[in-house]
Amino acid sequence: MSNHEHLRRLERPCYCEDAIVHWSLTIRDRKQGWLCDCFYFRFRELLTHTCFRYTLACPIFCLMPDHIHMLWMGLADSSDQLNAMKHFRKTLNESLHRIGYELQDQSYDHVLRSDERHQSGFHVVLEYIARNPERARLIEVDHFAEYPYTGCIVPGYPELRLFEPDTWDKLDRTISYLRKQGLTRSGSC
Repeated sequence: MSNHEHLRRLERPCYCEDAIVHWSLTIRDRKQGWLCDCFYFRFRELLTHTCFRYTLACPIFCLMPDHIHMLWMGLADSSDQLNAMKHFRKTLNESLHRIGYELQDQSYDHVLRSDERHQSGFHVVLEYIARNPERARLIEVDHFAEYPYTGCIVPGYPELRLFEPDTWDKLDRTISYLRKQGLTRSGSC
């Protein structure tokens, strides 16, 4: 894609408030070699800051050798995923540049429709992201839980782990709580 061609986006309100968006970011020229344990932890740090700053949760992400999948969920009326993605891409690209890589000019997105936001449709998207390493033959079929570069970021809940028996129930309850209560909780010292 040249610098003058851009993927069409939906209207801004589709990316705001409680929107759920599947984002895909591709490394320029599908170049490989950037993905390692060290960069995985840098990615998690940048994603965590983005989620706090823009009031988002990322119930699943998957870093592949030449691209990244993330599912973002808005947690507040002030959530704006277009601004969040602009910030995230800038900070991620700064880290990638240090090691000789960069993202393609624009991310691909899929805003989940109302039928995809319900439990069964939502789980289809989660499974699609989780099974990416299988489709790429990086792991054996049904071993997606063992892929080391898949995870989740829900601000304030580092104990959430993907692929445990009650993960999706915990995630649903946590997201509902955060949407009602917000990211901050006041309390006494």
